[in-house]
Amino acid sequence: MKIFKSNFRILSLLIILLIFTSCNRDGIELVHDGQTDYEIVFMGNATESQYKSAEILQHYLKEISGVELELVDESSQDLNKNKIYVGNIKGEDLKQQEIAIRTENKDLYILGGSDKATQYAVYEFLERYLNCRWYAPEVEKIPVSKIIDLPALDYVYTPDITTRTVHSRLFYDNPDYAEQQKVTRESFPTYVPSARVHTFHKFLPEEKFYKSHPEYFALRGDQRLPTQLCLTNPEVLAIVKDSVASLFEQYPQSKVISVSQDDNQQHCQCDNCSKIDEEEGSASGTMIRFVNEVAANFPDKMISTLAYQYTRKPCKTKPLENVLITLTSIECDRSAPIAEKCGDFANDLVGWGKLTQNIRIWDYTTQFTNFFAPFPNIHTLQPNIQLFRDNNAKWVFEQHSNNPSELFELRSYITAKLLWNPDQNLDALLTDFTTGYYEEAGIYIKEYIDEIHAKLMEDKDFFLFLYGDPSEAFSSYLSPEMLSKYSQLFDDAEKAVAKKPEILARVKVARLGVDFAELEASRKNFTDRYRLLIPNDEGKKIINPLVTTLLDNFKAITAKNNITLMNEMGFTVTEYLANYMSALEVIRMPNVAMGKKVVTITKPKKYAKEDPMALTDGALGGSSFYANWLGYEGNDMEVVVDLGEPMDINTISLAFLQVTNHVVFFPEKVTYSGSLDNEHFENFGTINNPFPLTKDSKVNDIQFFKLNFEKRNTRYIKVRATNTQTPYWHHAAGLPSWIFADEIIIN
Repeated sequence: MKIFKSNFRILSLLIILLIFTSCNRDGIELVHDGQTDYEIVFMGNATESQYKSAEILQHYLKEISGVELELVDESSQDLNKNKIYVGNIKGEDLKQQEIAIRTENKDLYILGGSDKATQYAVYEFLERYLNCRWYAPEVEKIPVSKIIDLPALDYVYTPDITTRTVHSRLFYDNPDYAEQQKVTRESFPTYVPSARVHTFHKFLPEEKFYKSHPEYFALRGDQRLPTQLCLTNPEVLAIVKDSVASLFEQYPQSKVISVSQDDNQQHCQCDNCSKIDEEEGSASGTMIRFVNEVAANFPDKMISTLAYQYTRKPCKTKPLENVLITLTSIECDRSAPIAEKCGDFANDLVGWGKLTQNIRIWDYTTQFTNFFAPFPNIHTLQPNIQLFRDNNAKWVFEQHSNNPSELFELRSYITAKLLWNPDQNLDALLTDFTTGYYEEAGIYIKEYIDEIHAKLMEDKDFFLFLYGDPSEAFSSYLSPEMLSKYSQLFDDAEKAVAKKPEILARVKVARLGVDFAELEASRKNFTDRYRLLIPNDEGKKIINPLVTTLLDNFKAITAKNNITLMNEMGFTVTEYLANYMSALEVIRMPNVAMGKKVVTITKPKKYAKEDPMALTDGALGGSSFYANWLGYEGNDMEVVVDLGEPMDINTISLAFLQVTNHVVFFPEKVTYSGSLDNEHFENFGTINNPFPLTKDSKVNDIQFFKLNFEKRNTRYIKVRATNTQTPYWHHAAGLPSWIFADEIIIN
């Protein structure tokens, strides 16, 4: 028995030694003590891209070790040197996006199934095995070592998502960074430039066709409106075919064109269109039949269309093989993964997958009404991308803000990483980025991310909306208590890198989201900390120093970092700051209406809790209609303010909001009148809209309708704001428009 045990131990040791030797026999030593016996070999017929891949490898190996490996083609190999082969030297049967990294007989092979894949393979090798990182354009972390040892390698990977797009100018403006993160350099690669999405109005412009041919457009009720096209009109089909042919002739290198609905839900309800949609079980029925007719004329091109809002549900007709379905998730709640909170979308994804393999996902990752609003959806990015991948979506477009927004660099980086490999450890990715990009401050920013996401997940009923506002979260993850906590974390982060100006600057940019939320919270007069005015030692109301500091910081940091936009509607940082300063001027004015009772004669809807006291509560509305604005839909606004007793007044002012793409317009006119008995009112005057609505109107704006008049003694003030009707040329033609008002100032 003892002999057997002894022999068994020897045999076990031999097996372990054999395994160890086997596992390491192809391990290689690229550089040792600043010396190398390796050269980088590229294919003799290498393209410019393949040669660039070899140069990239050479560059970073020198950055790491200080040693420059020689670049040679196949015919110039030194037989006495070991090799690093870049490119598919052996002509292996690799898929177009497949990469392979392996060692054989002391040589290293970095292979790709295409030029692009070869470059990705080089970056994957550098990142995976040599710990190189590219966190943002011109922000890279490259380790330094005189020794580069590698174990035996045999890594093969093919990304399931083959076209990966993150809508971020970090990638569009920096091609090298896009390559490092393995995403496209543009939002619509291979598309006809002028026909990428929402193209119906481009094929049949309202200005050219509507008056002479209203039948080309959507029937809504008893009226034809230029919101969408009538897809059963044969002349419309002929015009679109001609337009598509002309554009492909103009851009012969383009492979894809969009034939897709405009950005509204006002589709045609004529008898012919309605009959088809009923047969198909979805309004996508008329769309797919129409697009198939177009696609049949261009078999060598791809015709893209949208499964979006009213066309999102799959129909029964199969799209042709050269039709690309772009399925969008715009309606979904972002507080949890789509599969949990937006089951209808998940079902539609499965349904389209049964009809076609040509599915492109158009997903959304930020709050478009407020780029800098804290938006705790990072925990949903991975499960959503996995959902798309698992349902065979090969093309995923993640619509980020393009322009800088909350945690912009982090979000761009994480999203790109997950598109390349959806199964990575998300927490490890976040930790790697925060510690690499923010250095010593990273632990505090990571804690902020963890805290805000944990707080949201406690609130199971919160709807995290792409077109929401931070004011919706002031009782949730942006409560005064939580905002103070986040602010302290960023204070700690700044202290941690106070002696590193470059890193400190990154932390200050990351802080903009919390600063913005605190500014918006201060409009609400929540607490002693978050309010616009505070009493000084003499009891006089002064501007809150916190607000002044936040505004100064916001202005300085955005200017220094060339950050110009607050939302997708083109509302600028300059306009935001100007509006905020106007609000501070307004709130400092003497106001006898403050806190006074308001009765609304016409019915408000939905916003500001439908409470007319929002007009005199001292909390000022911001650039979004969620933020303390009292809303009226499709009717005029008529309210009466009771001052409590007769007073002499000579000024009345009321602010109104305009967000044109959300059908929020300034009123046509505002009339102010007064009464001593609340029955007999004297007209004090009317202010006509100084900026009547046109196609060129500012999309996002706030205006004060102020009336000065001779002093009158009155108690009751009546305000009547006349609704601006939605014009026929607006994308919401046929729908009622909104009036949003806030804070009556009476002196």
